[in-house]
Amino acid sequence: MTENPDAAGETSGGGQRRELTAHLVVPEMDCPSCAQKVDKSLQRVDGVVDATLQPTTGTANVTYDPDRISEADVVDAIEGAGYEVVRGSDSDDDEPEDAAGGTDIAPPSEVWTSPRAKKTWLGAAFVTLGLLFEFLLIGQNVTVASVLDYSLHIADVLFLGAVAASGIPVVRSGYYSAKNRSLDIDLLMGTAIIAATGIGYFVEAATLAVLFSIAELLEDYAMDRARDSLRELMELSPDEATVVRDGEEVTVPAEEVDVGETVVVRPGDKIPLDGTVTEGESAVDQSPITGESVPVDKTAGDEVYAGAINEEGYLEVEVTSTAGDSTLSRIIEMVQGAQAKKTDKEQFVDRFSGYYTPVVVVLAILTAAIPPLVIADPVSVDVAGYGFTFAGDWQTWFIRGLTLLVIACPCAFVISTPVSVVSGITSAAKNGVLIKGGNYLEAMGEVDAVALDKTGTLTKGELAVTDVVPVGDTTEGDLLRRAAGLERRSEHPIAAAILARAEEASVGDFPDPTGFESLTGKGIRGEIDGETYYAGKPALFEELGFDLSRARRETDGGVVAEDASSADDGAFAEDALASLEREGKTVVLVGTESELLGAIAIADEVRPASKRAVERLHELGVERVVMLTGDNEGTARAIAEQVGVDEYRAELLPEDKVDAVEELQAEYGEVAMVGDGINDAPALATAEVGIAMGAAGTDTALETADIALMGDDVGKLPYLYELSHTANGVIRQNIWTSLGVKALLAVGVPIGLVSVAVAVVVGDMGMSLGVTGNAMRLSRIEPDQ
Repeated sequence: MTENPDAAGETSGGGQRRELTAHLVVPEMDCPSCAQKVDKSLQRVDGVVDATLQPTTGTANVTYDPDRISEADVVDAIEGAGYEVVRGSDSDDDEPEDAAGGTDIAPPSEVWTSPRAKKTWLGAAFVTLGLLFEFLLIGQNVTVASVLDYSLHIADVLFLGAVAASGIPVVRSGYYSAKNRSLDIDLLMGTAIIAATGIGYFVEAATLAVLFSIAELLEDYAMDRARDSLRELMELSPDEATVVRDGEEVTVPAEEVDVGETVVVRPGDKIPLDGTVTEGESAVDQSPITGESVPVDKTAGDEVYAGAINEEGYLEVEVTSTAGDSTLSRIIEMVQGAQAKKTDKEQFVDRFSGYYTPVVVVLAILTAAIPPLVIADPVSVDVAGYGFTFAGDWQTWFIRGLTLLVIACPCAFVISTPVSVVSGITSAAKNGVLIKGGNYLEAMGEVDAVALDKTGTLTKGELAVTDVVPVGDTTEGDLLRRAAGLERRSEHPIAAAILARAEEASVGDFPDPTGFESLTGKGIRGEIDGETYYAGKPALFEELGFDLSRARRETDGGVVAEDASSADDGAFAEDALASLEREGKTVVLVGTESELLGAIAIADEVRPASKRAVERLHELGVERVVMLTGDNEGTARAIAEQVGVDEYRAELLPEDKVDAVEELQAEYGEVAMVGDGINDAPALATAEVGIAMGAAGTDTALETADIALMGDDVGKLPYLYELSHTANGVIRQNIWTSLGVKALLAVGVPIGLVSVAVAVVVGDMGMSLGVTGNAMRLSRIEPDQ
């Protein structure tokens, strides 16, 4: 159990009131009505402060006052609702458990060989034999006993055996439902089985007990499959780590490794904890965390994540976070927490089912009781050319009332949304997209416009040299070497980009300038081999007396662009500089007071996936894609043209981005905002859905964003929209199909077209499997490669 400081309060005496949280695993609590029953049982326990019940994971986190009750009391309350607690916190009341304890999930269940399954198969065998004696071996169906002057034949005994084997677990669950005042499927089915048995309808009682038990097993199997995706996430992180201690390698549980220790990761091993590479180099598959399809090269100084797979080299990693605080642990915790946030559709379903079940139960009672009282003689009715005869016998109408009682269960309807949300959120997590709640999954699928930050989202957020344009006899190597020699003394991001390009081009040793001076707002200068060299804006060289008019000539019709690489007679090609600037690039000229060596163009490079991402969003139906940036008009225009957004807005402050989002909301409706920096936070909060880029390892982004793209890949945005849009469609299909089928069955019951078996097989078992299977297809949606 975990001490919960957030829930702690003051006692009347002024001291701290302790509150502990028990993390319990309750596998059989696998539907909303199950959770409702457990919740009602817990509410009656004095000392329970709060309970978070997650049927999709089979877990219960119960906060309680340890001065009034113990964890054993909490467990008793849950088991008093009819659900076994298979694992608790396993710690003393006064010892806080690791925070990771809240990330449990029900273990895989042996659905088809469980005690419940064995009783079901036994009941099915009894029913089969009973039907054989009842309809085929009629001569052998002799009387074997008599109870209260009622003769029991072999078939009757077999049917009663089926009721005992398969029906008693149902009746037991119904008893707990009645005890907790929960009008759910267990109470309805248990009541139907007892009533049918009590008045001698053994065939109906046995059939109902066996078919419902089979339906329950199939639903357990479907929920176990849904939980598998969560278990896969939890199994990504290894349980053990090889740590270097006192010069020796020792293998210890991952949760025992402290921050600052060094772990060894060999080829093929999973990285056990978040950390920084201190030695070695290797390609690391971090797709479980970021969704990147290609392994990423890691060397000393690079960050690695728990759960990533070391593909080929040897690595030593300095641990930067404990097991319970790793990026993977936070992802798992947030995915599980996401299911507790109900979508609008889930809330509608909860409200509707609260009215639906009582109404249909009343109709079932009226159906069983009223017709035998009011129909004296058989009545024939013609409906659309079909003749139906209504008689007033009690047996017929009791069975029809029984059938309506079965239809009153809203099981498939209630689980239609949660299973879709689980499938969508866990599928997204495995592809590097963290959705913080079903409400955001739903909202993302309904957005009409997407606003994209430029720097770090559509672009890489890192300056790089894009063009090297030498003049006259100067070579690219000479130009880069002189520029790098000057820039090595500067700390400006532009200097870092030029140095990186020079090193990449292997231009040789850089000259070491003397008399280095920064010319604020213009550039830099320094002496190389006794001559003063300059690197800076074109305006700096105009001040030095260079005539750059040919390179910046504009006409009334706009800038005339020409090939920037064609230079002659010591000058740039006509309009070369204007062409580079029009493309949104920063131009740095290099030369002396008398000679121009050339120009180097620098820009924040557009991500390769940006153009395709914008195209794909349009294809998927997003009405408007807009770029928002604090950059200048020229750069914004150039990037906007490259990536194909519908419009752009430049030179925006953080508050201006908020205004832009609000304008989009007013004009188009629902808006998603995608950004990567703190300056985007206000706009992210204003939009219906805030999406953070590159959130892996970034605590702030993980905590504040509604949705996080774990890798720096804007190409995941169309996948996110497609998944969310499809999920909304699946949820609608599940809700209306389950309601429609229930309505059709309910209409067919009074006219004798729907039997108890059909109601169970189609209305309960069939629809539950149908909505679960439909939800599972969300896991087949994958990002474009």
